[in-house]
Amino acid sequence: MSWVKRVVGSRPVQKSAGIVAAEYLRLVWNTTRFVIEPEGIYERFAREAPVIIAMWHGQHFLIPFIKRADDRAKVLVSRHRDGEINALAAQRLGVGAIRGSGHPSGGFIGKGGVSAFKEMLNALEEGCNVALTADIPKVARVAGLGIVKLASASGRPIYPIAIATRRRVELTNWDRTAINLPFGRGAGVAGEPVRVAAEADGATLEAARHAVEVSLEAATARAYTIVDRRRQGESRG
Repeated sequence: MSWVKRVVGSRPVQKSAGIVAAEYLRLVWNTTRFVIEPEGIYERFAREAPVIIAMWHGQHFLIPFIKRADDRAKVLVSRHRDGEINALAAQRLGVGAIRGSGHPSGGFIGKGGVSAFKEMLNALEEGCNVALTADIPKVARVAGLGIVKLASASGRPIYPIAIATRRRVELTNWDRTAINLPFGRGAGVAGEPVRVAAEADGATLEAARHAVEVSLEAATARAYTIVDRRRQGESRG
């Protein structure tokens, strides 16, 4: 391992990076004028809590801020070295981290996946909301089966959530990462919830997986329509 990787991977550097990331995201949230849809969504969350929050890779940075002060929440974070920074940032923002990741097969195997699945189940049983990306690593905007298996095993509904800001930098990497910028307008949109029966068979799980994908894509499209409306009007003018 090179000295650069050793330095970057050291605990002090990762902790500092996590703090900087968290405070930057706090700045973005506090300086952005947000619209939340649909109306009454927090009341629905409260009635159905705990819930499973679904999001896309690369569109997840502001998710910790949808949590209200009294809510308990945990997020699934990769065990990759970069995931440590994400975990530290989430914890600074009041969200616990569960370490592990999904697998292209659709489940939670390897990389601590089995233990992470159990930890997510335990968190939900204890009344804690759990957030995780619906798409599996390297396959953007295609929901995996892992999240619907979690819903089936826990009996908790999945709420797809999309957050967008008008001011952003969009990368050309595999997950189309959106780096949110401060001092603009933003939108948080919840899609139609998806519920999965206990002991669901393969066909039922696949139907639920597709429903999560459709709902999350609709929420994402709506969020970007809201924030880009003024931008589009300016370009036409």
